[in-house]
Amino acid sequence: MTARGGDPGAGQRHHYGPRVHLLEDAWTATALARIGSPAVSHTELLALLRSVYVHLCRTALAAELATVEVEVPTRMAAAHPTAGVWRGTVLDPAQSVVVIDVIRGGIVPSQACFEELSRLLPLDALRLDHLNMARVAGADGHVDHVDLSGSKVGGSIAGATVILPDPMGATGSTTCLAQRHLREHYGEPDKWVLLPMIATPEYLRAVLDHDARSVVWTTRIDRGLSPPDVLAAPPGLYWDRERGLDAHDYIVPGAGGVGEVLNNSWC
Repeated sequence: MTARGGDPGAGQRHHYGPRVHLLEDAWTATALARIGSPAVSHTELLALLRSVYVHLCRTALAAELATVEVEVPTRMAAAHPTAGVWRGTVLDPAQSVVVIDVIRGGIVPSQACFEELSRLLPLDALRLDHLNMARVAGADGHVDHVDLSGSKVGGSIAGATVILPDPMGATGSTTCLAQRHLREHYGEPDKWVLLPMIATPEYLRAVLDHDARSVVWTTRIDRGLSPPDVLAAPPGLYWDRERGLDAHDYIVPGAGGVGEVLNNSWC
């Protein structure tokens, strides 16, 4: 029987509930400040984004993935057959894990997470899938629906831990749409691990209400358009009055159009 990993002992206190984990620290805050700066080079941006996601992935998945107790003979077992055996808790190699790349902003984060996982888990229990969400406008010029026909999903997600490393958690609509599409066509997962680099209070509300199996791990929660007294209070204390989205659903302070910047493509 497998167990879940323990509390990683990191993160900032907040009032968003036990399914939200905020990994704010000086190193990560510095990296995010560079990522959001107009002065950062594209090469530096990619390297920083990868380093943030390696940290976020390792911390979140150490807590969320199933574990087992093992005995592993080390090289010293040849000389010390009993004492040379390491005994402890590791990630369960039998569990099913699926990483979802939400194109375009999720390309680099999902690849970084998949690479980290592939170093520890067998590939027969691990997969990287791709959701291509193309917004389609109706006759009135407004978005009518989203076309996912170009997506590449390699099979069932039933019983799996599904990881969504989409960097900017703004409205939550993309995440909720991805979850609905995957549930309707590929089965019901055991758990959703959502890994936005930056999230808003509006995003947290949307994704937590949408599916009780969702947990959120993020490195920053932006609520820059909240009233001064709300900003002075701990995150989530006045959740209903917190605001991180402008009229165009961009995150404030945020990091700008990360998907466009990462791909150097502005269409």
